[in-house]
Amino acid sequence: MADFDTIWRTQDEIRTVVNAVLGECIWNLAYNERRGAIVLELTVSLDEDAISDLCSQFPAYADYDGEGTKGTKFVFFLGESTLFT
Repeated sequence: MADFDTIWRTQDEIRTVVNAVLGECIWNLAYNERRGAIVLELTVSLDEDAISDLCSQFPAYADYDGEGTKGTKFVFFLGESTLFT
């Protein structure tokens, strides 16, 4: 079972970093139960340097997840992932 307190707290921390570094440009920030991760999609597309800079600011490990329908996507794995099971 997911620890929703941790998920909500981590989402708040992610939102704070994005707003401080890029301004309000979050398209979607949601927990994906199947992946066991929080998925972030921005409304802007970032270049490699901006992606690296932003990832280094997050409180949790962030991984670039490609381009979504609106902009750059990141994934934050929380604990054990069920992606490969």
